[in-house]
Amino acid sequence: MTRFPLTWLYAPGDRPHVVAKALTSGADIVIVDLEDAVAPDRKDYARSATADLLSEPDHPVPVHVRVNALDTQAAAKDLEALATRPGLSGIRLPKVRSADQIVRLAETTPPSAGGAPPLHALLESALAIERAYAIASAHPSLRGIALGEADLRADLGIRGDAGLDWSRSRVVVAARAAGLPPPPQTVHPDIRDLEGLAATCAHGRALGFLGRAAIHPRQLPVIERAYLPTEEELQQAETIIKAAATNQGAQALPDGSFIDAAVVATAQRTLSLVRRG
Repeated sequence: MTRFPLTWLYAPGDRPHVVAKALTSGADIVIVDLEDAVAPDRKDYARSATADLLSEPDHPVPVHVRVNALDTQAAAKDLEALATRPGLSGIRLPKVRSADQIVRLAETTPPSAGGAPPLHALLESALAIERAYAIASAHPSLRGIALGEADLRADLGIRGDAGLDWSRSRVVVAARAAGLPPPPQTVHPDIRDLEGLAATCAHGRALGFLGRAAIHPRQLPVIERAYLPTEEELQQAETIIKAAATNQGAQALPDGSFIDAAVVATAQRTLSLVRRG
């Protein structure tokens, strides 16, 4: 059964002790950040420390690396140093603007023994949002897309949160249309505001996101609770699956709700989330 990651924890690449703690934090995926979390004069050290980490193939959870922006020399160095490391499970590409960037990277990045590393594109500008589907469907090596909302806010001049909802829905639709998993939400920047985190997770779930990136381990339980099905949702999914097992066609349940193939697919995903561990 597919295991859906719900929590993606960022850790700065120039602080190996923080990365080590992140790997045992309970996050589904750890993202070692070489971009925004690392000062310019620490980039070389962060790259070297991350290369050492990824020289080992086995980690408690998958390890992704967010490289530097693709139009920088630092990104080229990141990819050269890390792309073939056996412990690398994915490469996150910030500030992607076009499908051509994905294609060029996918076709020039040397594969490791396990094959080409999976790519994940971060869409952080108005131009990227307009090209969301083209980016999402650019190459088989691309396994996911997500928003970078801080940069997008700045690019669009948005102050309130509601101004991002169209872009959020655009990315959710583009991912689905390209056959990619539902995107995770971007980070909630205030690590003390757990109520705000829970509220925005609920909103993201309603928009079609699945899971969320985090910047501190204390955010992980809140994200997981927000995205795991409630007891009521679980019971409804089990009822739907049982009904579908005895009658393959569309039908009405005793409570009056109507089920068809689409409803059954949603119920199956609900159960997959519960059994993800």
